[in-house]
Amino acid sequence: MGKVLIIDVSKCNGCYCCQIACKDEHVGNDWSPYAKPQPDTGHFWLKLEEIERGSIPKVIVTYIPRLCMHCDNAPCIQACTIGAINKRADGIVLINPEKCNGCKECIGACPYNAIYFNEDLKIAQKCTLCAHILNGVDPLVKVPRCIEVCPHDAIVLGEEDDLRIKEIICKAETLNPEWQKKPFAIPYEENKYKPRVYYLNLPRPFIAGEVYDPEVDECLEGAKVTLTDMKTGKTYITETDEFGDFWLKNLEWGHTYMIKIEKDGYMPWILEDIKTDKDINLGEITLLKRRK
Repeated sequence: MGKVLIIDVSKCNGCYCCQIACKDEHVGNDWSPYAKPQPDTGHFWLKLEEIERGSIPKVIVTYIPRLCMHCDNAPCIQACTIGAINKRADGIVLINPEKCNGCKECIGACPYNAIYFNEDLKIAQKCTLCAHILNGVDPLVKVPRCIEVCPHDAIVLGEEDDLRIKEIICKAETLNPEWQKKPFAIPYEENKYKPRVYYLNLPRPFIAGEVYDPEVDECLEGAKVTLTDMKTGKTYITETDEFGDFWLKNLEWGHTYMIKIEKDGYMPWILEDIKTDKDINLGEITLLKRRK
């Protein structure tokens, strides 16, 4: 079945080791016939994307490593009229640097913007999944450099059959080809390109806020927060912490929610028609004491 990558976004802390290691391995190094040297600047065969979510003070930064998806239905292969791009038996898609004529058709065809043009060599280039290493060219390293240097094991390379048996792939999703739009993730079955790079824990929306008592000007700890998905009826329940803060994470993109906040001795606070087209910070929420 071939090789696949599993990238767990929840383990990535944005250290950039993978991006730097990719540069270290390919800038100035000729790994023909797999790839010619990568330019010093302008190319990111593996790029760590930073996504700032929410608004101050409820902000999360999510990091998503992005590279060639080595698609089974790769549009770059279809766009190349001279046969310079091929998929190996193990699933890796390679651009033959000796055949490439620099027409740039593959660059526009890639939905993930993963192909770059080398102005000096006049050829298209991209991630090779360090095919030279996997083929034993570098005896000191056994896995792609991005995997070797990741301190949190956020990137895993394996055989597709093995990862299916371990039920890892069934929990993963593929990156939306329109990756700048939400949702970021779509099921493999719905992705017409059939990428061989899978992701775990791609961003899902959150609703957050802060609850306080305006009369005594104090944060309210232990207030019950209930969120209801008006489409599915699913409920999410949490409590405010010592700072009056609450976070409701891993919601569904584009759904409409109703939130209810309750605490003994206080009147309940309800807000309807909250739509998760983005991450939402409800800001300061005041609970008023019940009057006897």
